[in-house]
Amino acid sequence: MTEAPVRSALLAVLAEILPGLSPAEVTDDKTLDELGADSVDRVEIVTGLVHRLGQDRSIAALADEPDIGRLIARLSEGSAG
Repeated sequence: MTEAPVRSALLAVLAEILPGLSPAEVTDDKTLDELGADSVDRVEIVTGLVHRLGQDRSIAALADEPDIGRLIARLSEGSAG
């Protein structure tokens, strides 16, 4: 999977969970914390993203990704996890 559909899915999930967030604020170097997500939001974002993409991934492993760019890259690698 390329990064474009992962990025699109991420923006859709972020719009649901952090409705005040502008898509322009979502840059690869930002963390979910920096975007205003608390611990519950982060779990909901990663869970929603994995669900939208139809992937079977470890939520805990993805939560360890340091920033948006790495999270997108990891989810673009495929559905194994």
